[in-house]
Amino acid sequence: MKFAIQSRGDALSNELRDTAMRYLQSFELAYDEEHPDIVLSIGGDGTLLHAFHKYRNSSSKVAFVGLHTGHLGFYADWKPNEIEKLVISIAKEEFKFIEYPLLEVTVDYQSSEDPATYLALNESTVKSPDVTLVMDVFLNDMHFETFRGDGLCMSTPSGSTAYNKALGGAIVHPSLEAIQLSEIASINNRVFRTVGSPLVLPKHHTCTLKPVKAVDFMVTVDHLQLLHKGVSSISYRVAEEKVRFARFRPFPFWKRVHDSFIDSDHED
Repeated sequence: MKFAIQSRGDALSNELRDTAMRYLQSFELAYDEEHPDIVLSIGGDGTLLHAFHKYRNSSSKVAFVGLHTGHLGFYADWKPNEIEKLVISIAKEEFKFIEYPLLEVTVDYQSSEDPATYLALNESTVKSPDVTLVMDVFLNDMHFETFRGDGLCMSTPSGSTAYNKALGGAIVHPSLEAIQLSEIASINNRVFRTVGSPLVLPKHHTCTLKPVKAVDFMVTVDHLQLLHKGVSSISYRVAEEKVRFARFRPFPFWKRVHDSFIDSDHED
């Protein structure tokens, strides 16, 4: 089995990276940064997001596992003092695979330029660089509303605890193949009106945003910020691809939610 390691880059994470490297190679596992079977992320959820995008073109073949060197994450559940136990479990392949849905983002342009397509593990947002965002929102080609406000956020179930939650979106269990559209500071008055609530869309639905006037938009895909010019539409749907995680022990989603947002006495 081939492995790679993604470190956050701080002293502790790098120390654990070096330790994991020595242990795994002593078990005769091969380090292969180009084509790994398993990727060990050492840092936090942000580190794992970087690892996912590094291997996004082979996400269906790569399994991720996270060790946190800060607060308990939704993707990183192993602790620094468990590094030896984790490495032995990887070497003995004492894990099973679980898969989470991903978000597919497609940006089409007014020119003949080919569309740009991305995969998001957490979410994608759309904002106007200079003025209020005005977008026609279509659900399965049906005009649903004209949005006016700061922006829109489309999240995956596993990303529903991130920016989506801060926007008042629902927390969705990652076993559900769905995506969620949440508003960012919408304008609602007697003239302009939006639904004002997050929308949870199933796998067979597509949400398409079409510009009303402006055609340049700042689009984020997880931690990536991308300026797109001359946009004709931005479409979202549940991706055919999924992200794979190597699961060595129970890591109940609702316990993660409880420990992260409710239990103030939880120890990392």
